[in-house]
Amino acid sequence: MSQAAGQLAHQELHISDAARKDARQRLLSIKGHVEGITRMLDENSCTYCVDALKQIKAVQGALSKVSELVLRSHLRDHVVTAAQRGDVDEIVEELMEVLKYHR
Repeated sequence: MSQAAGQLAHQELHISDAARKDARQRLLSIKGHVEGITRMLDENSCTYCVDALKQIKAVQGALSKVSELVLRSHLRDHVVTAAQRGDVDEIVEELMEVLKYHR
């Protein structure tokens, strides 16, 4: 498949509605959590560092779950069908690029 055709095929690939809804809900919850941490730091000059760190770790864990959810959706909905579309090389390269940042 040509690079232009591969790019066109990728434009038609979208996150599933279920994964989008779940990720959005999780991100809204994370947003509220981050706002709570910000308030905790702004309003309480005696905030204990460890308490702030625990809350930050909780946000990192929640973001990790959102990342996992989107990755799982991509694998299930797009990677497994790459051979049928004829864009295996493009999908593999995309995934390798993303996984550099996924820890």
